[in-house]
Amino acid sequence: MKLSELKKGQSARIVAMPSSGGLRKRLAEMGMLVGEVVRVEGVAPLGDPVELLVRRYRLTLRKSEIGNITVEEVQ
Repeated sequence: MKLSELKKGQSARIVAMPSSGGLRKRLAEMGMLVGEVVRVEGVAPLGDPVELLVRRYRLTLRKSEIGNITVEEVQ
């Protein structure tokens, strides 16, 4: 499943990141690494951007930026 498919309140573990260098590096610098657990904290009224909780801080990203991140849902 893709990170952009998660609903508010769902948590997931990152299992694969995009292969493009620039976006991958930018996401890694923000703590979005394989193995990290992320939680969807909020979604804007029109569905974009998405607020994520990563490593105890909030990160807001566009769905286009997180659409290629593969995750597995955790409880």
